[in-house]
Amino acid sequence: MSDLGVAVVIEDDDDMRNLLQAVLIQAGFEVHTASGGREGVEVVRNTQANVVTLDVGLPDIDGFEVLRRIRQFSNAYVMMLTGRTEEPDLLTALHAGADDYVTKPFRPREVRARIGAMMRRPRHQPTRPEPPVEVPARSHATEKPDEALLQHNGLLLNSRSRTAALAGEALELTRSEFDLLQDLLRAAGAVRSRTELVRVVRGDFYSTDTYISDSDQRAVEVHIGNLRRKLREDPESPRWLQTVRGVGYRLAPDRAERADGLS
Repeated sequence: MSDLGVAVVIEDDDDMRNLLQAVLIQAGFEVHTASGGREGVEVVRNTQANVVTLDVGLPDIDGFEVLRRIRQFSNAYVMMLTGRTEEPDLLTALHAGADDYVTKPFRPREVRARIGAMMRRPRHQPTRPEPPVEVPARSHATEKPDEALLQHNGLLLNSRSRTAALAGEALELTRSEFDLLQDLLRAAGAVRSRTELVRVVRGDFYSTDTYISDSDQRAVEVHIGNLRRKLREDPESPRWLQTVRGVGYRLAPDRAERADGLS
């Protein structure tokens, strides 16, 4: 096995499959390929893949169904590739558990860089939840001296173990959801623009001069929406995530400090 592990390319177009295989081999992966969805699921299972590139439009079952099946047994990084640019496809991919979504045509260098950025960040393991964490009474978005713990309005996040708990109950967050929540907690109420949050999700590849697309920003909105659902956020009176219209998001005020006396 190579240093980076195993990558699987699931793609029915021969030229595209060969291109992706070459890109991933050059990056340092041991690469396996499949031309159909059902075959791809079994290749991922048998090789214990670390990374999967997955075409949406496959001849037997579509990429969303392939992803659903892969997520039943694997926590591999999955990058979905498609020639379609409709927003519902983006939303479906992210809701189904994709880590990234790239439209064709794409630059091979971009695919390689995005995969590299994903793999440099710790992978959250939702299949092995940590025990519930006792949340201290204090409710501020401040870090402990070891800079590992962040807490706010009954929410506790541990950046070292990459776990989060709400009122002592563990939250099952994806990598992107965890990274966004951690960034907003660390900002301690400062507004974070959608562009800044795209870079949080995408990693090192998205430097300050990298073009941020509308799809990138919509992906952040999807992740924030998923976070709000998991936090059971009240849209009329948010406790954690506030939308700043036309700009981005920020942490909601500490309930203990609000003048209206809400708890």
